[in-house]
Amino acid sequence: MTARKLDGQALAGLIRGRMAPQAAEFSRRYGRPPGLAIVLVGEHPASELYVRLKLKAGREAGFRADLERLPEGATLGDVLELVEKLNVSPHYDGILVQAPLPEAVGDGAMSRVFDALAPEKDVDGVTPSNVGHLVQGRPTFVPCTPLGILELLSSEGTTLAGQRACVVGRSEIVGKPIALLLLQRDATVTVCHSKTSDLAAACREADILVVAVGRAGLVRRSFVKPGATVIDVGTNTVTDPSIATMLFPEGHPRLSLFRERGSVLVGDVHPEVADVAEALTPVPGGVGPLTIAMLMRNTLRAARARVGADPTTGE
Repeated sequence: MTARKLDGQALAGLIRGRMAPQAAEFSRRYGRPPGLAIVLVGEHPASELYVRLKLKAGREAGFRADLERLPEGATLGDVLELVEKLNVSPHYDGILVQAPLPEAVGDGAMSRVFDALAPEKDVDGVTPSNVGHLVQGRPTFVPCTPLGILELLSSEGTTLAGQRACVVGRSEIVGKPIALLLLQRDATVTVCHSKTSDLAAACREADILVVAVGRAGLVRRSFVKPGATVIDVGTNTVTDPSIATMLFPEGHPRLSLFRERGSVLVGDVHPEVADVAEALTPVPGGVGPLTIAMLMRNTLRAARARVGADPTTGE
């Protein structure tokens, strides 16, 4: 068996293509484009890349998408002051604070920032009120990566009701919310984490396996039930030759790419899983592009809500 590729890149392109005329109509009707502000603190290389992609996608879709940058030495007070300024700005319908914040900002800083965001501009669904609505099954804004995963499963016609799902990872922006979303669609959900005993056995029970831990190649063939659908959320930059050769056999084009560039982007799922899974998201080109598309969708919803229009239709 060779797993069918779940092409998030193609689906994201379709979604953004449908969104562009909706953003143009919003701009025509209300005299301004939907506005998104992205806060980036410090110089984290992966965050720099993600932010560039988000800004590019927003601008291509007709949004106002601006970067609000703070230096590496910024304090928590600096971040909170900027968030408050954006909360009251008439130019922005959505605010995203790119994680992670530098360690120097302090322990618990991300939670303090989440608390400070205006819920109506919280387009990644991280404020306590938006999380609470999600827990109760009446979400306002859902975190973008879980929302993208759900969109992908829906587009593929994947049955969720009655299926066993396993989520590896319990983060606030991926693991916990995707577990809730699957549960609300009548899947039977197991959440695994660093303290789970016999992780492989728990994963092997799953018809739908979602992996989001940030550890290259963690999930091997022995973890996966034959015929399962596997969603790989991991984005890991590998620079260690021993890890690259563990992931890719001699002669594999990704190994050649590693040797040429000195690094390669991989997921949390070992490539050998393609031999047993029925469907698998690639890295890159799987969940990542959908995360960005859902950010644009949430921002458009927020913009419509701010002008008193129906968030889903704009009417």
